[in-house]
Amino acid sequence: MSAEPTLVVDLALSRRLERAEAHANARFVESRARLVPSVGACWTDVGGTYAMFDGVGSPLTQTFGLGLFEPVTPWMLDAIESFFRERQAEVFHEVSPLAGADTLTVLNARGYQPCELTTVLFQPLEFSARPAPDTPFIVRTVAVEEREVWARTAFDGWSEFPEVREFMAAFGPTAAGAEDAYPFIALEGEVPIASGSLSLHGGVALLSGASTIPGARGRGAQRALLAARLRFAAEQGCSLAMMCAAPGSASQRNAERSGFRIAYTRTKWRGR
Repeated sequence: MSAEPTLVVDLALSRRLERAEAHANARFVESRARLVPSVGACWTDVGGTYAMFDGVGSPLTQTFGLGLFEPVTPWMLDAIESFFRERQAEVFHEVSPLAGADTLTVLNARGYQPCELTTVLFQPLEFSARPAPDTPFIVRTVAVEEREVWARTAFDGWSEFPEVREFMAAFGPTAAGAEDAYPFIALEGEVPIASGSLSLHGGVALLSGASTIPGARGRGAQRALLAARLRFAAEQGCSLAMMCAAPGSASQRNAERSGFRIAYTRTKWRGR
């Protein structure tokens, strides 16, 4: 693979990263609509902003890309807010700082409040073409008939976080069946001990949802899972990988140790 020019954190990069995550979430919403039509899952594009509904209370029920592709206008927010409120859902916007101060001014004027921070990290994939770590684990994508196993492993990996655990119980099979998504599993012998997901769009690989069951932590399963997904993404022609993590978290530190660098910290805004 030819080397990609040094990437700088600018509006173009943010558009690329945020669109990749929006695309992945839109594919999950479409999978939910197919598998559980009673939820009424759907999404729409309003001025380049993807507004997604995955059920009331779902962390996927929000927007991505606000202010990145078109300036935020009152009519745009009217349309987005109507989309959510028609479905009895709260309004949340995940906003990149590259959307600019004008976006924040409009949100403040509408009474939105910041409620969450997320660090977005990235890595050019040519730097990930390195040997697999020396671990005792087998890491691979899962077959269609293994999706329930993957979902149970993800559920067990988040077992101490009730809100995430319950989400994974419902979301797991949907995520494993989403278009452009590749569920990965790590096995110790024949025992599944860790899971994660990889979504591809526009040459960007989004790594998400990684967890290890409590009894197998601290042995390198996540490192092996990360390396396998990066290699797979590079083989699929991706030139860039991204991850999201809570600022200063163990996940962020692990990502930085694996060659990721921080692009920016974005803010989630909640409507009144």
